[in-house]
Amino acid sequence: MKTFILSSTIGALMLSGAAIAADVDTIAILTPEQGSDYGWNQQGVDAAKAAAAATGVELIIAEGLGYGDVRAPMRELAAEGADLMLAHASGYNTAGPEIAEETGVPVAIVDTPDGLKLGLVADYTLSGHEGAYLAGRLAAKMTTTGTVGIVVSGEPPSWNSQSAGFAEGVKAENPEVKVLYSVIGPAAYSDAAGGNRVTTSVIAAGADIIFGQGNGSSFGMIQAVENNKATDGSDVLFIDVIGDKSDLDQGHLLTSVVWDMTPVYTAMIEDLRADTFGSHGYAIGLADDSVKLLKTPQMDDAVWAEIMALREQIVAGDITIEPIFDAEDVRALVTLAE
Repeated sequence: MKTFILSSTIGALMLSGAAIAADVDTIAILTPEQGSDYGWNQQGVDAAKAAAAATGVELIIAEGLGYGDVRAPMRELAAEGADLMLAHASGYNTAGPEIAEETGVPVAIVDTPDGLKLGLVADYTLSGHEGAYLAGRLAAKMTTTGTVGIVVSGEPPSWNSQSAGFAEGVKAENPEVKVLYSVIGPAAYSDAAGGNRVTTSVIAAGADIIFGQGNGSSFGMIQAVENNKATDGSDVLFIDVIGDKSDLDQGHLLTSVVWDMTPVYTAMIEDLRADTFGSHGYAIGLADDSVKLLKTPQMDDAVWAEIMALREQIVAGDITIEPIFDAEDVRALVTLAE
């Protein structure tokens, strides 16, 4: 069931004069799940709120829309006066451009870097591969079984780039560590039961650290981590992505590759005002902390210091990690779990 929440304007920070700024006074974000999932949906909603506050625009939140056809709610949002719609799900990247063409309201989509259209359609296929690389280095340092696992709810470009970055980090730290890889389903983003089942099987195959990318299915992954021991009898640890689930942690969260999309959404609003929206994509990274690792009690200070030293090398350009977006290229870096 969809809900619409209208937030009040916070502040009145106009970036380039009242006449220009008035052209963009309301934005909207559409999410498939509720903006309280400690992950993709919540980070998107929180970032939209922060970007709206920073640029002096109003925000409409349309959450819990599911992964199906969102043409009707997009038309409603256009009719309500949205000047920009953030279609925050890969399943919306077909309807989004269609509605943009139909209504004339610019739309931002994901996982479609070749879908740009000046003034109308922009893409934000974001990649946390630099943070995932650091998470891989961390996992290789801390595994006691010599095997770590990657469990994903699908193989969209953003997941693929992080999976590859993680695998590359593991191998850079210790080439002897085995990286198991398993996919819950082609678009199993909310399949918590599937996340539990697949993660349990990867743990049984020897993994004692799980790098999980799942949206709602990640809660099933965490259940598996909490309810199973590693093959050497040790506790299994979980590496999350995008959000911060520290409040829910029962002592198994090792870290998270946290994303902050505020700079992305802020840049989109500024680009709309400058008539450059749709001319380029957007990125996140370690350099501005739009990608960062979460420190938890499961990581000692010495290991954290080592990981932060590696971060500085990446920011300085001494270590370079190129994003890999193709699923077949990811599979070439890992061992497929049976």
